[in-house]
Amino acid sequence: MRFEGTKDYVATDDLKVAVNAAVTLRRPLLVKGEPGTGKTVLAHEIAKATGAPLIQWHVKSTTKAHQGLYEYDAVARLRDGQLGDPRVHEISNYIRRGKLWEAFTSPVLPVLLIDEIDKADIEFPNDLLQELDRMSFDVYETGETVAAKERPIVVITSNNEKDLPDAFLRRCFFHYIKFPERETMQSIIDVHFPGIQKILVSRAMDIFYEVRDVPGLKKKPSTSELLDWLKLLLAEDMPLEVLQSKDARKAIPPLHGALLKNEQDIMLFERLAFLARRQG
Repeated sequence: MRFEGTKDYVATDDLKVAVNAAVTLRRPLLVKGEPGTGKTVLAHEIAKATGAPLIQWHVKSTTKAHQGLYEYDAVARLRDGQLGDPRVHEISNYIRRGKLWEAFTSPVLPVLLIDEIDKADIEFPNDLLQELDRMSFDVYETGETVAAKERPIVVITSNNEKDLPDAFLRRCFFHYIKFPERETMQSIIDVHFPGIQKILVSRAMDIFYEVRDVPGLKKKPSTSELLDWLKLLLAEDMPLEVLQSKDARKAIPPLHGALLKNEQDIMLFERLAFLARRQG
């Protein structure tokens, strides 16, 4: 199996190399990059390209590693015992399978997405080391061992909110998705907006990259936000003259809510426009 991207996902050459290397080594692919650069979507597209089922484990701040294996509902069993339910004699009735269990026992080789692993407690990656290494784990309540017949394709994403342990990193194939250069961004836009007016895209990208380059910006707009902005520009039938205006007193772009996501950045652009008006 070779991943070459899909018609809906523009993969750079270095990303293709990373995916194929991780698949060959059967190592988890750890993907980092700015939010909105397509880390999570990558797992969806690998599954689509290979015809594999996708199993998604979205990690939260409260997620514990054992939840990916299984959970034993002792409270439900106690309640059923008090009610005289015959199910209580079979402990497996109270074992809830986690996403790793699903991936290990899938009849078809799956793609397992562990999304935003850095949201969880710092011990979370360490607690998964043995299971990801051995591709098996024990269910202590029933005495059984759950083992993968074939190592699933594992994609792990991180937004770099926390440093991951060295022991965990050693077990992964790492790739950082760089922010797309203009040529790659043009290809991404062509996929999402075939036939869009080239002049509109060119000027919109000028503004987009200028916004990203403004010093002091708290949150730089991402690829997904550029696509949202273009969609709005098309929906509102924004005159090209508005985008082509070089008036520094109108420093804040039209429909800026798609690009600027916090009040500090909006105030920054308003100050720039104010200073431009004073100087003008």
